[in-house]
Amino acid sequence: MASPQPRLSTLPKGRLVAIGGVVLLAAYIALFLAVRADAALMERLWFLPGVGVIGAIIANTSGTGGGVVFVPVFNALREWGVMDLQPLQVVGVSMCIQAFGMTMGALRWADRLYHQPAPEPLHALVAPRDFFTVALGVLALSLPSMLLTQRFTDFDQHAVLMGYKAFSILLGIALIASTWTVNLARPERDRIERIDLVVLLLLAVPGGVLTALFSVGVGELVALYLFIRHYPVLLCTGAACLISSVSVIAGAVWHVEAGTIRWEVVLLAGPAAALGGFLARPIALWLGARRLKTLDGSWIVLSACYLLWLNWR
Repeated sequence: MASPQPRLSTLPKGRLVAIGGVVLLAAYIALFLAVRADAALMERLWFLPGVGVIGAIIANTSGTGGGVVFVPVFNALREWGVMDLQPLQVVGVSMCIQAFGMTMGALRWADRLYHQPAPEPLHALVAPRDFFTVALGVLALSLPSMLLTQRFTDFDQHAVLMGYKAFSILLGIALIASTWTVNLARPERDRIERIDLVVLLLLAVPGGVLTALFSVGVGELVALYLFIRHYPVLLCTGAACLISSVSVIAGAVWHVEAGTIRWEVVLLAGPAAALGGFLARPIALWLGARRLKTLDGSWIVLSACYLLWLNWR
């Protein structure tokens, strides 16, 4: 069994999260003072903080991005006549909420990266070099893809959603199956392999396109692939959270410029998502890799089936 690595950060444990939390709080205060919001509408949307907390916990335990939760929830609210958000508004609002939740989650996982305990049997330590190679390598291709898609490309969103969610169902089923068969008693991979990095880079461009269209995509693809390949939860979830965080912050800029944001939703759900992002890491570690992978795969499959059902009706 590998011995514990020396502490690699000069920051005390939790300091990175505290600094990031202060920045997020300052950003929220600035946003609250800068935008105009309908107080009566905010009263009617009293339930959104709960959605924000739950959505961010699911998103940051799995690394798949908050859009996996927020997009189906907001689509359902529109179908039920609770709140009328058009598809483009759903994407913009989801990105802005995730900017708080996924960023806090990424900070929590990054703090864990630099303060890892000795691994348990069959588990492995994650090298910071592998963590940031995956995150920065994917972002180098997915960010241009996402930004170009937002500004210059007009896809048939319905057709893309159908194909993407059908693919997500296959990945979710593959994750559950591999967790309980080939990966059941096999040691985790302790370093990123070249073939896996190549696959991730190939997934980055379509992942960026999907993120532009649905506010979720690249983080989900990265997390699911790394989970299936049996890497440690810290690498799978943490790197995916960092990728999703940077992606949604960059993607939200276009939506702010385009005026597609319903600020009442962001003001209610944003801080709640940050709380969910803070709570997610200990919940993920408490669940353990096997249960976490099973729950993540199940959520991916069920939410994808629900979205496909909504769009087939």
